[in-house]
Amino acid sequence: MDSTPAHTAPNDTLARARRVLQLEASGLVALSAALDETFIRAIEILEKVSGRIIVAGIGKSGHVAHKVAATLSSTGRSAMFVHPVEASHGDLGMIEYKRDAVLAFTNSGETPELTDLVAFTRRFKLPLVLVTSNPSGQLVAQADVALILPPAEEACAIGMAPTTSTTLMMALGDALAVVLMERIGFTAEDFKALHPGGKLGKRLLKVSDIMHSGDRLPLANPEHSMGDILPEMTAKSLGCVGIVDAKGKLLGIVTDGDLRRHMGSDLLAKSAAQIMTKSPQTITPDAFASEALAIMNDRKITALFVAEKGRAVGLIHIHDCLRAGVV
Repeated sequence: MDSTPAHTAPNDTLARARRVLQLEASGLVALSAALDETFIRAIEILEKVSGRIIVAGIGKSGHVAHKVAATLSSTGRSAMFVHPVEASHGDLGMIEYKRDAVLAFTNSGETPELTDLVAFTRRFKLPLVLVTSNPSGQLVAQADVALILPPAEEACAIGMAPTTSTTLMMALGDALAVVLMERIGFTAEDFKALHPGGKLGKRLLKVSDIMHSGDRLPLANPEHSMGDILPEMTAKSLGCVGIVDAKGKLLGIVTDGDLRRHMGSDLLAKSAAQIMTKSPQTITPDAFASEALAIMNDRKITALFVAEKGRAVGLIHIHDCLRAGVV
């Protein structure tokens, strides 16, 4: 049975949804165009903070502040959310007044719950960056820098529920975090250290994180006979052996496929140099594990030697990638 109310045609529903998105998109365009030297001053203040960025807001602005604090923390700037009401009842003690700065979100610029927190920043000379839609708000005059959101129509039917305004706050918070991230030189390796779990962590795994090395690495010299090499392949259980010279340079690789191609009564007497595939595909230890998996899938192989300046330093198997959750 069609559950769509009789008074709301499907096309009307889609039109209303598109109107919401269009209003919010228009607001973002206006926000981008409105950025000026004030944004640069806010960045300079937040970049110089030796402690944490204390992010605050109440209601919907508080939810935005929670997210912005999390984004800042995960992109290289120590940050935490402090609830303005709790701040008035003791949580001001969480703020290090000689090291921290405050980033406050208030759509109206008049939020009474922020008053004590703002007064605290003025008393102890903490930098205060304010994000608001009201350039005439009482709190604007107290801020070191006020980032004013451009006039934008709320996307709800009655024009009152925070929708477009919170989208703009969120986007401006992202802009602050990303610009700070780039200015402090935050790298993918830094990001990985802060995101060891979940899909993000798996995507950032390096080959060196999961490769086999040391005694687990199956290696042999080119003059070794296959009779000597087969036990090494069996013991290491990786389906191949790397053939190296006296300095550890990778000359070739002997795989299960090479054995099948040279199968015969004299196989065990042949040397590794006669059997091996020369100049095999390799990857560096600092490459992403996902890149190694892509190479193995593309070349239809199950293992890839890891080399540094031509020397074999490891081996990554497709099963290692699967166990680690690399996709």
